[in-house]
Amino acid sequence: MAVERASEMGFCFGVRRAIELVEKAAKEKGPLQTLGALVHNRQVVERLASIGVSVATHPEDVRSRSVAVASHGAAPDVVDKLKAKGIAIIDATCPFVRKAQVVSQRLRKAGFSVLVFGEASHPEVRGVLGWAGENASAATEVPGGDLPARLGILCQTTQDQEAFSAFIAQIMASKFARISELRVYNTICNATRKHQAAAVDLARKVDLILVVGGRDSANTKRLARICSDRGVETHHIETVGDIAAQWLKGHRKIGVTAGASTPDEVINEVVSALESVASKN
Repeated sequence: MAVERASEMGFCFGVRRAIELVEKAAKEKGPLQTLGALVHNRQVVERLASIGVSVATHPEDVRSRSVAVASHGAAPDVVDKLKAKGIAIIDATCPFVRKAQVVSQRLRKAGFSVLVFGEASHPEVRGVLGWAGENASAATEVPGGDLPARLGILCQTTQDQEAFSAFIAQIMASKFARISELRVYNTICNATRKHQAAAVDLARKVDLILVVGGRDSANTKRLARICSDRGVETHHIETVGDIAAQWLKGHRKIGVTAGASTPDEVINEVVSALESVASKN
């Protein structure tokens, strides 16, 4: 049995930046809170808790003098509420998420309704919709009925590139005749593109893939689906302790990839465990 890592996986620039900002702030300012989990990874959240960084679910729950906006960003009214309470803001919003926020704001100011290809319940999408104003919505399937005459479409930064392309193609095929002006922005981030492309490449080479990352991490779940859709047996795990011995039986080559918020040490533990099993076979 052989083990192969994906060529691109694990911490992206936005996640690494967010963690470094909050660690520095905790060292300089003392205990603080993040508005929502800084990133969707339990190990990262627990490590931050060990240095005095706790999680506030809502603005009303913030009790610290400083609060960090998570890498997923936040709607402007949420930030305004915090500022009105005299709370210092540490903006850990991923630069790619910030770009999507700016795009949605510009579309609103130009008189466009905004449609975000993404999960309406995801914190990143909720924040982007807040910047887009009242005439904004999110969907992962083409909405029924007529779409606004002037429409701007952008994408959750961690969405599947192929799915977004198919979404736009469906709108062009079934709705375009009634749209007078359409603007499309591909706001999928570079790290997501690279991670997904590397996962597809890995799926061609192996007969089992373990995808490492938080259970509530959208980009990790999407990686697992992309691998599974390629016909490869795929398991989404959080840590090495989730690996079931029966998964490994009968497989000649096992691939490992990981979501954008998965720490290197968690990935390395998984790979080391697999290599240990491989050395005995």
